[in-house]
Amino acid sequence: MGVVRGAKPVKPICGVTFAEGVDLARVIEQVEGVLGTVEDQTSVFRFSFTKYYREEMGGGLRKVFFSFVELIHPGSLAGLKQKTNAIEKSWSVEGKRRVNIDPGYITGAKLVLGSTKDFAHRIYLADGIYGDVQLQFRQNRFLPEEWTYPDYQTGKALEFFQMVREKYVREVKKHE
Repeated sequence: MGVVRGAKPVKPICGVTFAEGVDLARVIEQVEGVLGTVEDQTSVFRFSFTKYYREEMGGGLRKVFFSFVELIHPGSLAGLKQKTNAIEKSWSVEGKRRVNIDPGYITGAKLVLGSTKDFAHRIYLADGIYGDVQLQFRQNRFLPEEWTYPDYQTGKALEFFQMVREKYVREVKKHE
């Protein structure tokens, strides 16, 4: 019989896709109210990987990834996704989102996102939210899965997530 252990804390991350005219600084302020103080971020880049958001959010979308200072409990992801959904709704115009926020976390082994959609590779967490493993850490790097979003597979994203993971691993070792 296995021994039940508590979950290790995880490093929160977030991807924010936003439409033209959105005040990213205000969005970040709201996200920090949910996930804590931003520690690191990528530069803002053009989001042109899919047309999935075009009808709802328009063209000219931009994206940025963030990591946050404080570690969190992995079981909090469902609640965090609910709160970021509320932020998205506050930016909506006539029922259409102007901001898409994807909270998640990094461990030594993976990058997990919260999602409202169920698919074969997602695990139900709570309150209509699923956990989605987007990247696995193998062979000393993050490797995408066949379902990994294209923006999470870019060199810029993988380099950022690798750096966040390295900080996380050092931080966890320091506290053990």
